[in-house]
Amino acid sequence: MCGIVGAIAERNISNVLLEGLKRLEYRGYDSAGLTVIRDGQLYRERQVGKVQSLVDAVASNTDNFKGNIGIAHTRWATHGEPAQQNAHPHVSGKVAVVHNGIVENYGPLKQEVLDKGYIFTSQTDTEVVAHLVADAYQQTNDLFKAVEQVVPRLHGAFALGVLHVDNPDELITVRLGSPLVIGVGIGENFIASDQLALLPVTNRFMYLEEGDIAVIKRNSIEVFANGVAVERAVTELDAKHHNADKGEFKHYMLKEIYEQPDAVALTLEMGIDADDLKPEFLQRHEEALAKVSQIQVLACGTSYHAGMVAKYWFESLTRLPCSVEVASEYRYREPVVVDNTLVICLSQSGETADTLSALRETQRRAQAGEFNGLVSLSVCNVATSSLVRETDIFVPTLAGVEIGVASTKAFTTQLATLMLLVLKVGKVQQRINADELKTIVTEMHNLKGQLDKSLALDKAIEDMSQKFEDKKSTLFLGRGVQYPIALEGALKLKEISYIHAEGYAAGELKHGPLALVDKDMPIVVLAPKDSMLDKLKANMQEVHARHGELFVFASESSDLVSDERLHVINVPDVNEHLAPIVYSIPVQFLSYHVAVMRGTDVDQPRNLAKSVTVE
Repeated sequence: MCGIVGAIAERNISNVLLEGLKRLEYRGYDSAGLTVIRDGQLYRERQVGKVQSLVDAVASNTDNFKGNIGIAHTRWATHGEPAQQNAHPHVSGKVAVVHNGIVENYGPLKQEVLDKGYIFTSQTDTEVVAHLVADAYQQTNDLFKAVEQVVPRLHGAFALGVLHVDNPDELITVRLGSPLVIGVGIGENFIASDQLALLPVTNRFMYLEEGDIAVIKRNSIEVFANGVAVERAVTELDAKHHNADKGEFKHYMLKEIYEQPDAVALTLEMGIDADDLKPEFLQRHEEALAKVSQIQVLACGTSYHAGMVAKYWFESLTRLPCSVEVASEYRYREPVVVDNTLVICLSQSGETADTLSALRETQRRAQAGEFNGLVSLSVCNVATSSLVRETDIFVPTLAGVEIGVASTKAFTTQLATLMLLVLKVGKVQQRINADELKTIVTEMHNLKGQLDKSLALDKAIEDMSQKFEDKKSTLFLGRGVQYPIALEGALKLKEISYIHAEGYAAGELKHGPLALVDKDMPIVVLAPKDSMLDKLKANMQEVHARHGELFVFASESSDLVSDERLHVINVPDVNEHLAPIVYSIPVQFLSYHVAVMRGTDVDQPRNLAKSVTVE
């Protein structure tokens, strides 16, 4: 949530800032602004709404914004409604600040600066930071020292970019619990909350660690941790693998749905040979994985649903107990962790605040001696993220850049990676026999073709979607390993079409949800041909008998036939274990087409953000 961009250069940096904000639009925001220093003055422009409104406002007064140093921001409201006065940057005298995250103790700090005579023009917690830095600067006459004094007083998770008119040759930045990266140029340097924002100007990046404060000048970068100068490595990225555009597609989400066969195949290639796992896959971690006796998955949102699928896989294929918990709840309920637990953290961005906090709390308890043998593992789409750096083992999802807020290919590649992990643990611990392993690996090679066939359902699902356009609520049903996909389908529909939707284990239908069934509530059913199909058919009869209308994604060999209130779309036959990956595509198509018909913002749904970096 929110986006920071900053730059210091010999050239005019306004266009760099604005382009960076455009490339961060996928994160979700409600307002945008920028500040530059020119001729000893701060020039600021802020607009509610899209970045384009800010671009237009700056274009109408171009001369004021021809500066060599500046900061910019897209805001997602936390403290204070979306309004121009609440948009960043916030200014106190000669100080300008942009801020991601939350200052949890802003209340008493605000009263302190009010007592000193500072005036507030917004309802934000960020303005407190600007006033505190301005006040400290009066005592130190040194911007770095002023920021260094203020940061320990701020409670919460945040990233900051700070300027001062009297210091036009330096930009101060802070990373504490919220992502921030430095872009390294030649005679110019940059900051951003996501490297994607800076790819037009550099492909060399320095990743700050927790608590780092950096002083950034045109020709130098100094990083300090606890007041001591430290070195942070510079990483060079292949920009073509991190760029993204819509190409021929109307929306990023649709493009990313169509990219799934290749993304899943690429992810699987890192782990499988012709009929077995590659020997080198996680080879150096085999000793740690061999000792694991329990699995704990921590995740949020869509990643949580991927973790639920993994629970079915771990327990059915390896017979290892597996728990899956929402990360935001886990760290606050004093969970019991046993010895030799593998903690798997799932996050697309690797910066999800709740997941990072849950990981850190688990690591703290292990260090305190509450349990032994903790192994932490991240499944993530960003190899340079905080989550990856803070776990013992990293297994990537090779989805490439995903721009749409409602995740598609990041989810299915998470599933692919998790299946590889399940098979690796099963093989290392000799909990899966060679024949079963060979069968699943062989089916993995067929998966791309089955996903391609699923893409061919696009038009049929679009036609079916018309029956959802004016609906108020929808139920998604699945049994066994399809239950998490029912949850994911419901999440997708509510995220981008704003139709209320709930996912249920189909066997729970008669324990409450059946009361909602009538001719006006569509029921979406996931019906692969597996050991649960006959039970699922009985659940469908319960709906049919109450005049409910069923929309069924069914295996080609399921023998289900459409009738007046039963609409069947056949999905390619697939191995029971791998079916969740294939059945994800139809529910993604359904939510996409319903959203388009209802005229919602598919790629940037209201109130949501791609990367949730606050608790």
